[in-house]
Amino acid sequence: MTVTERVLEVKHFLQKTPIFQNILDEQLQAVANIAIPQTYKKGENLFWEGEAATGFFIVKSGRIKVFKVANTGKEQILHIFGTDEYFAEVPAFDGGNFPASAAAMENAEVIFIPRTAFFMVLQQHPTLGIAMLGTFARHLRQLTHLVDTLSFQEVPERLVNYLLKLSQRYGNADIVELDLPKGQLAALLGTVPETLSRAFYKLSQEGKIEITGTKIKLLIL
Repeated sequence: MTVTERVLEVKHFLQKTPIFQNILDEQLQAVANIAIPQTYKKGENLFWEGEAATGFFIVKSGRIKVFKVANTGKEQILHIFGTDEYFAEVPAFDGGNFPASAAAMENAEVIFIPRTAFFMVLQQHPTLGIAMLGTFARHLRQLTHLVDTLSFQEVPERLVNYLLKLSQRYGNADIVELDLPKGQLAALLGTVPETLSRAFYKLSQEGKIEITGTKIKLLIL
């Protein structure tokens, strides 16, 4: 693939992503010119907490988890990003270090937008920054929701909300299949596998769910 073909492919992809919707074609072209496609294998880290933030990422395929690890070794997944979603834009903009780590949960492709080159694009196209403010605000809302969830909800309630969101992705189906191993799901819900297992058992005993392997029937819909 030639450089021109690669840039055109990246441009077509960026055009579909929420962060770059409704921007002018010349602005999109300027971003595509500096974008760097990258691939990661399952389990490979994109960056570690504390490293200098040299840019931000947009997921082209696969899933990326952003997480923190406590001194005890316990992992807390802050968010899982899928196709068309972006992350690490705040440290890339403020010039600080990455406040968390990121790793591929499966083989993944991302588009890396380098900070220095992107700032040069913003100087040439200042309205691009204004168009992106709304998408940044949505990430702040997601973080606020995470804090509320971990602070005020018990694990069974967090699990119910997760299953309901999973159901919505399946078109409000009453049977869903877990899309994460239980260890990863526990880390996402801010708990440990043993507590998560007890939450599944509690919901099952209360008649709210039926469990068959990795498939969950929701009886609360």
